[in-house]
Amino acid sequence: MFIALLFPLHVFAMGTYMEPEEFLTKTFSGNTPSPEKLWITKDLTRDINEIMGHDLGVVRLRYWDDKQKRAWILEEIGRDKPITVGLVTADNAIQDVKVLVFRESRGWEVKYPFFTDQFNQVQLNNEKELNKHIDGISGATLSVNALRKLARLALYFESVVSSR
Repeated sequence: MFIALLFPLHVFAMGTYMEPEEFLTKTFSGNTPSPEKLWITKDLTRDINEIMGHDLGVVRLRYWDDKQKRAWILEEIGRDKPITVGLVTADNAIQDVKVLVFRESRGWEVKYPFFTDQFNQVQLNNEKELNKHIDGISGATLSVNALRKLARLALYFESVVSSR
């Protein structure tokens, strides 16, 4: 008991909440399609930089598409470390958001449905912004901002892929 009191509680908040493979299996009801590739062109890079505030640093991005919905596994830095998030899109709207891996010491509350459910049916407007306000979480501003950016990015990618 004494040893447990020596460790800060935030140490226990970090971790893998869902493996990417499990996320894909649940998303596609056990019939995970083969991954597709989205090649990051100069035009895409310009828009990605506008949405994220930085380059992704990749030439291609994997996603999964069963012709009804698409799954994206994306990462963004919260405060210091990447947060891995699974996002499901369909018909230019978000269908689901799951925090898969959280590596930060603060802001882990973004993993809970009370937060992630706010993204359901959110779309992008013409300015590549979310069309719905996403409430923040006190003490988790950087993690909240990371998930907002990833939602915008997944919806942007959804629009690019669906227009092909």
